[in-house]
Amino acid sequence: MRFNFKALLAAAGVAAFAFSPANAYEGGAAQTKSGSFIGASAGMPPPGIYMFNQVFTYQSNLVGPGVNTALGGNTRVGVQAAVDVQGFIFVPGWTFLGATYDALIVQPFVMSSVGAPVNAQSSGAFNTYFVPVELTWKLGTSGFVAKAGLAFYAPTGTIQGPAGISNHGVPFFTFQPEFAISYLANGWNLTAFLYEEFNTANTRDRYTNGDIFHLDFTATKTIGKWTFGPVGYYVAQVTDDKCPVGVCTATHPGVVTPTGVIIGNAQRFQVFALGGLVEYNFGAASFSVWATQEIMAKASNAAALALTREDFSLITRGSTVFATLSYRLWAPEEPPKPAMFRK
Repeated sequence: MRFNFKALLAAAGVAAFAFSPANAYEGGAAQTKSGSFIGASAGMPPPGIYMFNQVFTYQSNLVGPGVNTALGGNTRVGVQAAVDVQGFIFVPGWTFLGATYDALIVQPFVMSSVGAPVNAQSSGAFNTYFVPVELTWKLGTSGFVAKAGLAFYAPTGTIQGPAGISNHGVPFFTFQPEFAISYLANGWNLTAFLYEEFNTANTRDRYTNGDIFHLDFTATKTIGKWTFGPVGYYVAQVTDDKCPVGVCTATHPGVVTPTGVIIGNAQRFQVFALGGLVEYNFGAASFSVWATQEIMAKASNAAALALTREDFSLITRGSTVFATLSYRLWAPEEPPKPAMFRK
């Protein structure tokens, strides 16, 4: 059966990547990979159970003031990641407050490495991503659609090390409210997907990562079975990390400010990327590939600069290639049509 997978990609655009090689401790990384909702929309597929498989590679180098202060001017410290994601979308056909309901569960797996002088490698399961509720509204007949949801990451991944952050699982929850607005008419998908991460405290050392804001945008056109167009994303840390005074100074002696902020971590960062997407709809499945290049990446730590007169902040800047295969596993049977009798 052939149907429009643009709506399915509204949910299938989820993948996780959180790795903070720039920091010896924690902070400085988003849970959701920036651009994860590229190609998605606020639309909704027909009732059924769907599955999606996603893979992506991220190739980058460390940038920021820490290149001079922490890395001694070494501008070629590479950071690489390969991620595999399996996810399920449940669309029962329920409506609530005039909206269509759906839910998701996603499990990512991550391999990553950082070059000299960091020389770090790790692989393991990432925290599981749950979306217990998403609601989608059609805004009249204008072609505009809106979606709102509440997602969270549970600490189910590979958690290692004294602070629980030596692998890709982490010992805290991340709550992620999401909102998307789309124009879906005449083959166009013009979408802005906004979401923000709010972290609970690390259960082992009580450190709390700051809030991180994301904006993914898509501007594609479908002609026949092909879809293509420009895409991009913006991500920024908008609040400082925090930790109870006296707690983090004991667990991380000599590297924590009096306010509980780790000196080596970026407390503010911004990354902006542009790229393109191409997709082919096979009818029973849809396959899309997008690629982006980060054209701006900045990081800073005002508390460290005030205390030490040096800023050790680092952030990655590089390119991403992302592929998604989406398909329906099950659909409810159509009700039998009444028999037609003629005299």
